[in-house]
Amino acid sequence: MRHPTPPAMPGLLILGNLLEFNRDRYGLLQRGYDTLGPVFSLRLGPKRAAVLIGPHYHQRFFEETDHTLSMAQAYKFLVPMFGEPVGVTAAPEDYQKQRAIFLELFKSANMEGYVQVMVQEVQAWLATLGDSGTFEVVDSCQRLAQHIAAHAFLGAAFRQRLAEPFWHLFHDLVAGMDAVLPPYLPLPRFLRRDRARRQMHAMLRPWIAERRGASGQHQDFLQTLVEARDAAGRPLTDAVIVSFIISLLFAGHETTSGQASWGVIHLLQHPEYLRMVVEEQAQALPPGHPITLETLRRLPHLLWALRETERLRPAAGLLMRYTVEPYEVGGYQVPAGWLTLISPHLAHRLAEVFHEPARYNPWRFAPERAEDRQHRFALVGFGGGGHKCLGMHFATYEMAVIISLLLQHYHLELLTPDPQPRQEKLRAARPTPCWIRYQRR
Repeated sequence: MRHPTPPAMPGLLILGNLLEFNRDRYGLLQRGYDTLGPVFSLRLGPKRAAVLIGPHYHQRFFEETDHTLSMAQAYKFLVPMFGEPVGVTAAPEDYQKQRAIFLELFKSANMEGYVQVMVQEVQAWLATLGDSGTFEVVDSCQRLAQHIAAHAFLGAAFRQRLAEPFWHLFHDLVAGMDAVLPPYLPLPRFLRRDRARRQMHAMLRPWIAERRGASGQHQDFLQTLVEARDAAGRPLTDAVIVSFIISLLFAGHETTSGQASWGVIHLLQHPEYLRMVVEEQAQALPPGHPITLETLRRLPHLLWALRETERLRPAAGLLMRYTVEPYEVGGYQVPAGWLTLISPHLAHRLAEVFHEPARYNPWRFAPERAEDRQHRFALVGFGGGGHKCLGMHFATYEMAVIISLLLQHYHLELLTPDPQPRQEKLRAARPTPCWIRYQRR
């Protein structure tokens, strides 16, 4: 006997739940969970979507990726932005080959060098602040993430000479992202997207050409790509290399800047826990002591705080797959052609998974509690399974460096007491503008 499709949220005649999804997606998903349970469906214009909430369903979602569920088909709307199908937009067999390149980028041997780049960029920013004043944390973290990414992935020379115009083009590129409309309509934002991609390709090609003759002289992602080979042993084309770079910068800059901002905000909103972090810093990082990969690993209170920020404000608040073959889940059948969605934002707030989930409490990640380890897929802010974000540790250390150096040099005061998540389609939930007062220690 065939199972019914998941119960549907009420919606408009033609658009279904699309308008509310774009306006307040997490409120819509919360109502769906409260009224229909952990498995329900939405209608997003012409598309139907099954929503699965909770660690048990996360496991199914990640384990079925590349089988009954397709990541590449769900995110194919990103291909016009990247240029070539790389990363999440690549077919499964290509993704596995590309994954080896990403693994080379983020291997442990490279991480110490990346940490030193992070320290250098954050110290350069701090040098502009002076002894006291105010700064807007979201814009500051975004610029830091851009500078760190350009420096670590493309080299110091690129960071100094071309980072600013490159990121202006990147803004136009991201503004053309749309998961619903056909991607090649002659809309102004799509035309700006395509123009920006062409200009970014033109900007990067001379750097790629220079690096092809500089084997062994650089240790960054650009050199790794230039020296990489495809399955047939051939060098990657310039177009594929640029697409790799764009996909990496999109994944890293978009998510890290928002989470770093929330990490600072959460600590300043909770002064008792902040005091423990500051005391920990004073012991592990006394004045004049350099920040290294090893010292960052000796900051458990800060790392627990960053994990709590991942729980409360996950960079990937919604993850998607395309249903290639029908499957049964929770007593329902999800047809082929539907989207399948999970929401880390909502699942991280389930009381049966996390104790007092609305409360900010980094202690939940201490070894004696380890709430995230009660189920393998309880905490999925960086994804899960074979497609878990390979840059997760890079992002964590970047946030740790930003916060550590800020706390090492300044007393901080939150001037915007309750910033809220911005409602931005398909992008990480950055805070609304948030001002901080600082005074040198």
